[in-house]
Amino acid sequence: MIQSVAFLGLGAMGYRMAAHLPKHFDTVYVWNRTATKAEQHATEYGTQAASLEQAIQADIIFSCLPTSADVEALVQGLELKAGSIWVDCTSGVPDAARRLEETLADQGVIFLDAPVSGQTIGAENGTLTVMIGGSAAGFEQALPAIQAFGKLIKHVGESGAGFAVKAVNNMLMAVNLCAVAEGFMTLKAHGVSLNEALECINASSGKSNVTETVMPQRIMNRSFPLTFALPLLAKDTGIAVDLVRDAKLSAPLLSLTQNLIQAANLQAEENSDFSAAIKMYESWSKITIE
Repeated sequence: MIQSVAFLGLGAMGYRMAAHLPKHFDTVYVWNRTATKAEQHATEYGTQAASLEQAIQADIIFSCLPTSADVEALVQGLELKAGSIWVDCTSGVPDAARRLEETLADQGVIFLDAPVSGQTIGAENGTLTVMIGGSAAGFEQALPAIQAFGKLIKHVGESGAGFAVKAVNNMLMAVNLCAVAEGFMTLKAHGVSLNEALECINASSGKSNVTETVMPQRIMNRSFPLTFALPLLAKDTGIAVDLVRDAKLSAPLLSLTQNLIQAANLQAEENSDFSAAIKMYESWSKITIE
């Protein structure tokens, strides 16, 4: 029986994810490096702003930080409650998940890597996809809490498997983003109406999440709302390429895409959304995709 839940890290995703927990649990602690953000969350959603030491005494501890390195630094020196479960929703590194699993096991704590997909709208609606690596028994115990913000929730393998799936998923999105940029750049160079072309593609075999949502809602209307930062996509594509190398495989398309996303990140303005990667192609071609 889950008596208490904590959420560590109230960024764009975590703030919204944690908001669903009080609907299912009486005691929900929230912690953030900037304490005022936790206090704001408590006022808005009925959670309890807590110190880190208090929050980690919960039965289920969620974390959602920028990188695995942030999580590993946070865990150092903490004294957790034996029998609790740490569910890390960071888009992290598989090797770090295995290290954290081993470190927390020494305190009798189960660690699950549980990255999410669905962007801030999915976090707000409680419809995220959650891909989980680690103990199957731990997964079953934590599932009722994860269901507060997740719609499709899958145990995908041993420790690190969730992070691996998330990295490859984001890499595949990046591959498609680059391909769509090149395709639509070519169409506009030939005088094609992009709005009508997009409708045709979205009713044909070339459609994807990028053409159906990213193009009309972010790129072609030139809004580029910041929900998933370009540096985070660059990080995730880097993790995916590392997985390829670790397996001693050849994946030229993924490697090329990683180079393109890294280049776009270096050229981008500060605080750019992932969709702004397309601006690199526009600077090369002098063609605006709108």
